[in-house]
Amino acid sequence: MRLMQRASSSLLIFAALVFAVCLPLRAQDDQVLLPEQSAAKAKQLIQEMIQALGGSAYLNVKDSTCTGMLGSFGHSGALSGYDNFWDFVKYPDKDRTEFSKKRNQIQVTNGKQGWVLDRGGVSEEPADQIADAERDRQVDLDYILRFRLNEPGMIFRYDGPDIVDLKEADWVELDDPQGHEIRIAIAKLTHLPIRKEVAMRDPVTHMRTDQVDYYSNFHAVDGVTMYFQQTQVRNGLKVFQVFYNADGCKFNTGLQDSLFTKESLDQRWAQVDKKGKKKNKDTKDNKDAKTKDNSSK
Repeated sequence: MRLMQRASSSLLIFAALVFAVCLPLRAQDDQVLLPEQSAAKAKQLIQEMIQALGGSAYLNVKDSTCTGMLGSFGHSGALSGYDNFWDFVKYPDKDRTEFSKKRNQIQVTNGKQGWVLDRGGVSEEPADQIADAERDRQVDLDYILRFRLNEPGMIFRYDGPDIVDLKEADWVELDDPQGHEIRIAIAKLTHLPIRKEVAMRDPVTHMRTDQVDYYSNFHAVDGVTMYFQQTQVRNGLKVFQVFYNADGCKFNTGLQDSLFTKESLDQRWAQVDKKGKKKNKDTKDNKDAKTKDNSSK
């Protein structure tokens, strides 16, 4: 009980200190900006963020290959488990993710097409999942910074200073033609992204969805500063948590388009199925041999 009381008191004191720190920041920068000035400041902060992420090296990434651990969460927000993954991305719209140590569970997205390899073989990815993948790509931070900043109809706004995850930050907002409200918190000290918030509506149900991504543990790889940990929360519940391996990311390795096709999954399934059949045949032969041996006795 005493520990709980001390923790509660400390939390109140800490909250008061944070509130006190926030006040002068907001008061100091709480000037009314004209739309043109607000947009200009937002664009300036975004350019500073791009420079912190690697500048031209970051913008010129054509493909990436990363490995790591993926934590999945159920509908209640409870952790379902962790799995190994190998992720291959070729910009602007190709993605292949392989799961499990055997890498025989694979999802491939290629533009508006998609396929899945699982224990049942290769199948078309459902249309709603392809649509979800397209939506996720449109609001992906790296995709926005590399491909969408000059998109017609994109509106930029500076949303002011704040304390975000215990760091001084500036918020910028981008409203895209699809109706997404995208807010990015940029650290004042490092100019790196801390958090991304997206408000969107389901095209079928028109229900609002609030999606938050947290970025941390930044390291330089081939001239690019990337986050090695990402956590996504949707409507208050965790969706996934990614931990990239320390030496598990490479850029511009020349990934081939053939890696992102149904034919590549058919070939992989032929290998997996062949091994499965061989294993079953060996098991059957062993059983037959034991049966024959027993009968001879």
